Amino acid sequence: MTKKISANDAWEKLFDKYNIQEEINKKGFFNISASQIKEFKEPRLMAKWDSSESLPSILKHNKINILPTSRGSYVMGKFNLYEDIPDWVDNVKEMQKVYVPEFESVDIKNITSESNAINVLLISSILENFLEEGENYTTFNGRMGTGVFDFSVDRKSDSPLKINVNCAQCEIDAGLENDRSVIIIEAKNVVHPDFHIRQLYYPYRLWQTRVQKPIRLIFSIYTNQIYRLLEYRFTNPNNYSSIELVREKYYTLQDINITNEELLKVWRSTKVKTYDNQDKVDVPFIQANDFERVISLIENLQNNDLTLEQIADLMQFDIRQSGYYFNAGKYLGLFEKYNAEDYDDDTAKYYKAKKVRLTKQGKKTAEKNYKPRQLELVKLMLEHKIFHELFWDTYTTGVLPSLHDIQNLMRKYNVCNEGQVSRRSGTVYSWLKWIFKLSEIEEVEEV
Repeated sequence: MTKKISANDAWEKLFDKYNIQEEINKKGFFNISASQIKEFKEPRLMAKWDSSESLPSILKHNKINILPTSRGSYVMGKFNLYEDIPDWVDNVKEMQKVYVPEFESVDIKNITSESNAINVLLISSILENFLEEGENYTTFNGRMGTGVFDFSVDRKSDSPLKINVNCAQCEIDAGLENDRSVIIIEAKNVVHPDFHIRQLYYPYRLWQTRVQKPIRLIFSIYTNQIYRLLEYRFTNPNNYSSIELVREKYYTLQDINITNEELLKVWRSTKVKTYDNQDKVDVPFIQANDFERVISLIENLQNNDLTLEQIADLMQFDIRQSGYYFNAGKYLGLFEKYNAEDYDDDTAKYYKAKKVRLTKQGKKTAEKNYKPRQLELVKLMLEHKIFHELFWDTYTTGVLPSLHDIQNLMRKYNVCNEGQVSRRSGTVYSWLKWIFKLSEIEEVEEV
């Protein structure tokens, strides 16, 4: 039985035993087998990091990444394996309203898994609108072998490296075909800052050998009742690092029009409940910059209570960030912890654990449609004095406050220690920016 240790501790042991850092510095890469990895932890828990922020700290610190080269082997090196996803708040300007046929088995307010998100994507008109190639037909999905191919990949401080792949495994969330092209979809239902290019590249290389039609690669993100579709291409099929964003578009299943007047109405009707004085409250002040990730967590807690470790796995970040995002939800009265029992697959035993669940307020918020949900979240923010005050300043001036002004207000209300003011002021700024972005999004006529 593999000893139960963290992925980071297991990688530290592997680095020590096989001199991985020294080998990479000398040769530029290091080949490692699944059996070697399994000496300390299951390979499936050690080699699949879909976002760079989820990488174990020893890999992140040394700028080392890992790629599968077969079903039982991997190559490690200082590769550029991740592609940044453009920031949602900075990029969205309009959303296409889409029609979803009414089925008793489909609840568009409760799409809480990637598979459900794909099902709704396929029965709606979203893909037809985005691809502009007529009707699409689902023809393949699931796990499959990649076949044999080689490619070059850029490295952080060296020339590109040629890598050979011999029947590694890839997983395709959805594969479709129309009269003009074959479409491969990678789907997510949580928000990440980047994604592992392998998720598109390996399926792309596999299906290149099977079809004559052009292949279109779609990265789909469903969160907060909104679909975000990004299309990518590889300008050089033999170069992993030649990925390029072609276009992106946003789709909504519901009414998303929110005006500044509606935001002001929420502000006027919301009474301040707390000044967040750290000496008088038991909830830490917020440090979770991406509010869309708070919403992703709300949605994923609708059907399942989670430990902080499970949240880290789900959201693809480290355990410390799990704590930050739990506290962000607790700050708004959405999340709470309780004592529970959980089952450990490694030891086949139950153990006591602290789990996170939605509060009554959290469940009420999660069950709302898009527009009332956003306005409810705004209200929960405005119950805090600092947001109530900064909202009015922003509304009347039309300009978001500077970090300097936010920090002075944080000191005035004693919301955190001086050493935390700088980092946590960025969260206040980001959340305010999220509020006022709501009224800037234009809903385009239904398709």
